[in-house]
Amino acid sequence: MKLFQRSVMAGLVLLLAACDQKSAQQMPSGTPEVGVMTLHSQSVTLESTLSGRVTGSMTADVRPQVDGIIKQRLFTEGEEVKAGQVLYQIDPASYQASYDQALAQLKNAQALVKSSQLKAQRYAALVKENGVSRQDADDALATYQQNVASVEQYRAAVESARINLNYTRITAPIAGRIGISTVTPGALVTASQTTALATIRQLDPIYVDLTQSSVQLLKLKRQQASLQKGDAVPVTVTLEDGSSYAHAGRLELTEVAVDESTGTVTLRALFPNPEHTLLPGMYVRAKVTNGVKTDAILAPQQGITRDAKGNATALVVNQQNTVESREVETLQVMGDKWLIGSGLNNGDRVIVEGTGKVQAGMKVNAVDVTADKTATSGEGH
Repeated sequence: MKLFQRSVMAGLVLLLAACDQKSAQQMPSGTPEVGVMTLHSQSVTLESTLSGRVTGSMTADVRPQVDGIIKQRLFTEGEEVKAGQVLYQIDPASYQASYDQALAQLKNAQALVKSSQLKAQRYAALVKENGVSRQDADDALATYQQNVASVEQYRAAVESARINLNYTRITAPIAGRIGISTVTPGALVTASQTTALATIRQLDPIYVDLTQSSVQLLKLKRQQASLQKGDAVPVTVTLEDGSSYAHAGRLELTEVAVDESTGTVTLRALFPNPEHTLLPGMYVRAKVTNGVKTDAILAPQQGITRDAKGNATALVVNQQNTVESREVETLQVMGDKWLIGSGLNNGDRVIVEGTGKVQAGMKVNAVDVTADKTATSGEGH
């Protein structure tokens, strides 16, 4: 029995030794295989995504310039109005009376001018014959001149009364869409009131005011030296519901000062708005085309990792098939790739698959990987 047990044990030992030898023969040997993508410089259009709000290209508050009672409202709220269109009628009775009175005073002054002129002329002739004294002739001439001045004074009073009478017809200062009226017929309005009767906004064209941090603006200005730009900077807008606005706009200006409270700079874009889709106060997101970079390097996101300090790094296979670790500068995400500022060059082979099994200094077997494969693959992370 003991002999049998020893035979069995010896057989098991030989069997285990054979299995270990077979496993050792099956273990991988040689250089590891990694998937790489070769980078090529290309032309890309650089865009900035900014948030902003819509504002009317022209806005005017309708206010009274004389005191009085609103007699009529002559427009429909929410409709388009033309510049000069009568919007409200203030009761003109008292202003009409003031105008008529000033006009009558002017006519009376004009009559006195005629009479005093004739008298001054007669006295001027008589003084030569000693028919009147020199003093009387001078007095007659002075009276005539005073009456002439009075005519000008009353003419100015007539013009002032006419202006006030015209102000009883409150007109639109600009063309655009008028909002809700704050008064109704019968309301008392005054020339010094702070509340507008209504507000008119020009909606076509319309402005979109975008905000960009001053840090981003400085970074963009440094990039622009290598960008090709056209005369106009195109801007596209995404609405609050996620839909794209049908019309493209253009960048009009960049504010010349930084908002001290927010550290942002305002960029103003002008958009056509024939359907009045954009309304003042609406929140939008916009893409501003900064220019075209003709020698851009785009690296797949799978090939870029971050170290403990947050610095972006990439593993590159050199001409000797040795792995190099590169610290790179990532500027912005473009689809499934990073736009590289520095650290990677045209022709570099970046490891996108198998990064977890290699490190800098190792020899590897590099296999080219297509862009479509890296877009759907999750290896190497």
